[in-house]
Amino acid sequence: MKFCSQCGASVSLRIPSGDNRPRYVCDSCQTVHYQNPRIVAGCLPVWEGRILLCRRAIAPRQGYWTLPAGFMENGETMEQAAARETLEEACARVSGLQLYTLFDLPHISQLYVFFRAELADLDFAAGEESLEVQLFDESEIPWSELAFPTVGRTLECYLGDRREQDFPVRNETIAPMQGHNKKT
Repeated sequence: MKFCSQCGASVSLRIPSGDNRPRYVCDSCQTVHYQNPRIVAGCLPVWEGRILLCRRAIAPRQGYWTLPAGFMENGETMEQAAARETLEEACARVSGLQLYTLFDLPHISQLYVFFRAELADLDFAAGEESLEVQLFDESEIPWSELAFPTVGRTLECYLGDRREQDFPVRNETIAPMQGHNKKT
């Protein structure tokens, strides 16, 4: 950040009075510009035991498979964001959303939240951010082609948990992907 979004003056990185972290502070109007983690919300949509995945049409990780998810917007709940992203990426409607996984990614200042959900019907298609959308049986999941560790971990948890029919909410920290400079 170089300029203040309030007055246009230059900013400096310093610890404001009463704070304990460096922040961008306007050199003119003294506005403190806080930068906070971004929340990614998504769904693990299921139909008769099969899981809906989307092949990404956009960077990062274009061409890789993912669960439908994206950044939460102002004015919506996490559940609304997850359902909206599922509709946008897979043209799919979901119901019965249940909080399932929360992943902290401090290395990129993100929090991922996935909900288990049931597809309302089989009326789904690739949205603008997807190349294709497909239902997968457990044996068909393209593990080596998954876009992000958060997706792989959510699928691992779900497949294990459904054997026991016990779906605890999980909160874990995800480390950076090895050999990638892209965001996870």
